Amino acid sequence: MIPLNEHLAPLKRSAIRVYTNLANETEGCVKLTIGEPDLDTPKPVKQAAMEALKHNRTHYAPNQGTQELRRAIARYESRRGHIITPEQVLVTIGASQALFTALLGILNPGEEVIVPTPGFGLYETIVTIAGGTTVPLDVSKTGFQITREALEQAVTPKTKAIVLNSPCNPTGVILTRESLENVKQAVLGKPIFILCDNVYSQLVYAGSCPDLSLDSQLSDQLILCQSFSKPYAMTGWRVGYLTAPQYVMERLLLLSAAQIAAVPTFLQDACLAALDTDPAPMRTIYAQRREYVCQRLRAMGLTFPEPEGAFYVFPAISQFGMDSAQFCTRMIREGKVAAVPGSCFGTEGFIRLSYCCGEETLKTGLDRMEGFLRGLIENRPAQEAAL
Repeated sequence: MIPLNEHLAPLKRSAIRVYTNLANETEGCVKLTIGEPDLDTPKPVKQAAMEALKHNRTHYAPNQGTQELRRAIARYESRRGHIITPEQVLVTIGASQALFTALLGILNPGEEVIVPTPGFGLYETIVTIAGGTTVPLDVSKTGFQITREALEQAVTPKTKAIVLNSPCNPTGVILTRESLENVKQAVLGKPIFILCDNVYSQLVYAGSCPDLSLDSQLSDQLILCQSFSKPYAMTGWRVGYLTAPQYVMERLLLLSAAQIAAVPTFLQDACLAALDTDPAPMRTIYAQRREYVCQRLRAMGLTFPEPEGAFYVFPAISQFGMDSAQFCTRMIREGKVAAVPGSCFGTEGFIRLSYCCGEETLKTGLDRMEGFLRGLIENRPAQEAAL
């Protein structure tokens, strides 16, 4: 056999997909695994795409994105006071390509990226492909917030970036101003980037979402990744973007052009319409589902960090005497409801449930989960006696 890229050897399939596929193989299983809105893309967005096709907007777009969309994104990202220019915007194939382009563009082999855990597994995958090293920063024991002490231990001379995802996948937790200030003080004036994965920033249910991407003192160190997928129910459209300092963008643009050439033109026209669409009605639906799911989980006796955004909840399950992978596998096979193990996000003892599916699906899934937990509790005395 001919050797392949050695950086690909440690890679594994997305655990979210693994457990979703396991659920698909189990007849009648309810899937609370994938973070994909069940809602449809808003009509104005679809209409804009159809109009673009009608007018033959099917030719190559500029590598960086159409001027119209980059201007609109720059206006959108500048609305809170920190000015972004169209030249600092790169339109990408979803947030995934934005993350790939950002991390591959800044990392040299052997450099380190600090990732708060639990966190989205794609970060580690990309860092590995780039020949870097992921440094997990366990926040599960500090209220899912970033402490100064933990950062001091994590930052080394090899640190190249810190990834921030707020609201967080898988917990729904929003990083506090104190957490962000701790990050700022750890990197300010140092050759360290802050990579803000803001894909859930429009799905916040109470109060505000503090954001370091607005801090002008860090403007030369900040890269922001964003997606149209989550707030506008556009997962299948695969469009996102990143913003970066001009000196960084000059290099990232070259990398992106080599990867994809450009995002399809008619999709970019649709995204213009998305930026003019208010996601509040969808956010209201998710907020109602959030309240229902949290109420049901509390009634089951489960504890979890309060989800303040996104559409996930991360209940603890270590009290049932098994690891999260075993728990989720059994819950699929015995309870016919699927979740994702916390170990897939770098934190054992939890599972992730997605509540961006329909109300009936949620009710059925949680009813089955309650029955599965009841069975575990009822069988525990017999298991302990056998020991």
